[in-house]
Amino acid sequence: MRLTPLLALFSVALACAAEPAKRPPNIVLLYSDDIGWGDLGCYGAKVIPTPNLDRLAAQGTRFTAGYCTSATCTPSRYSLLTGEYAWRRQGTGVLPGDANMIIKPGRPTLPASLAKLGYATGVVGKWHLGLGGESVDWNKPISPCPNQIGFSYSYIMAATGDRVPTVFVEDGTVVGLDPKDPIEVSYKNPFPGDPDLTSAAERAKLKMDWSHGHNMALVNGVGRIGWMKGGKAALWNDETMGDVFADKACAFIAANKAKPFFLYYASHENHVPRVHNPRYAGRTPLGPRGDAVVAFDDQVGRILAELEKQGLAENTLVIYTSDNGPVLDDGYKDQAVERNKAAGHLPAGPFRGGKYSILEGGTRVGFIARWPGRTPAGQVSDALMSQIDLPAVFTKLAGGDPAEFLKLDGVDTSAALTGGAGRETVISSTQGNTLSIRDARWKFIPGVGAPAKAKNTAAKATGPLVALLGSDEDLERDRREQTGPRLFDLLADPAERKNVAAENAEVVARLRAKLDEQKAKGVAQPLPR
Repeated sequence: MRLTPLLALFSVALACAAEPAKRPPNIVLLYSDDIGWGDLGCYGAKVIPTPNLDRLAAQGTRFTAGYCTSATCTPSRYSLLTGEYAWRRQGTGVLPGDANMIIKPGRPTLPASLAKLGYATGVVGKWHLGLGGESVDWNKPISPCPNQIGFSYSYIMAATGDRVPTVFVEDGTVVGLDPKDPIEVSYKNPFPGDPDLTSAAERAKLKMDWSHGHNMALVNGVGRIGWMKGGKAALWNDETMGDVFADKACAFIAANKAKPFFLYYASHENHVPRVHNPRYAGRTPLGPRGDAVVAFDDQVGRILAELEKQGLAENTLVIYTSDNGPVLDDGYKDQAVERNKAAGHLPAGPFRGGKYSILEGGTRVGFIARWPGRTPAGQVSDALMSQIDLPAVFTKLAGGDPAEFLKLDGVDTSAALTGGAGRETVISSTQGNTLSIRDARWKFIPGVGAPAKAKNTAAKATGPLVALLGSDEDLERDRREQTGPRLFDLLADPAERKNVAAENAEVVARLRAKLDEQKAKGVAQPLPR
């Protein structure tokens, strides 16, 4: 029987109604801490086994020109969640543990954008973007916290493992706190009865001795930055921290499998103090630093297994990247410098520099994407990628309009995930807001006008810097050259050893103009302060 046009149209409508709407992809962002480009097997590491991340790369695309926005963690995390360069905003440098929250409720954020599109949004792990308003009372519900900027669930540490308070915070409330033992935190003065961790006798008792700066509060046998009183029942255990975070991440996936979800898993590995579960001891010849990378890889494996268990892997975009480049001695005597040298391990791969540095090793980090059926499997891409684009990219892939992030500093690089092109240029920064800009071939660093001063005690220690820069001669030359413009041909000189600014004035002028254009751009719309 032949259908009339009206009946045919009605039949198509019924068929469409019967077909379920295609569910947007789940998104899992795996974010490591201080893990370098060269710390993973798929990026060339020979002495650190990372089978789960290697498998992720084999099943997806491994990018060789992926960047965080800053060579230190707080600014990178700020840019990752807002799509705005942290150097545009005062107060976005590395924060103390009692800082107020620097991402203000009401402004565009990655989790808020996805929440508007119906996503469950969770953050598990390291936060380090401040909590609360003008001050924080750790003994009451804390607001604002991640839940006020778009996350429907949060299980975090306030700052870092080497800073107080050393407690977990779930949905704005300190986990396990005994009201009879309230928490007090100070970054100015010690509390009566605090041990003197600068004395030889007290240092001899430490589980891990400090090399600089970590000699204030004593928690779990380890010195920290800042002082803390009370909250004994709520104190975390460094050895089980990774397992706790992985447990919470897997629970979030299982609890939200019925709807699209976004999980931001911000592991603490391998930030100091590198005190992890004893089962990882000796897994690498690099000591605690290398073993912590193995611990992170295990956490990745657990999360990937949970996706498989829940039948979600095929419709989940998984991205791995890191907050900044590697650092060896970052305040504790864990033999990272000595063991790294003995093993011949290159934590930043072929690049020089690391955490705190404007050189490639500071912000050029691992970047892997797996999205079955969409991201080419087993492909290596040289597309320029920046974490600052993830709010725009994730919003678009979730079916939303990324315009609010494109008005800031984001670029739509979603095509790169399916084999297309990435950015034309990438801007990186340091804690002291030294900027660089690179394109497919060239990298330009303006002069700073005077020899740069170290912004942290670790940068003042020659040994750790030499281990990442290459030699005493490299270190001295870098100090001299910081006063003038630097230009490197990254295709011919990925280690940035030869400054070719004088021979390529036209390239310097072009990249300087592009950088100046971005610096003058400012924010494209008023934002909550």
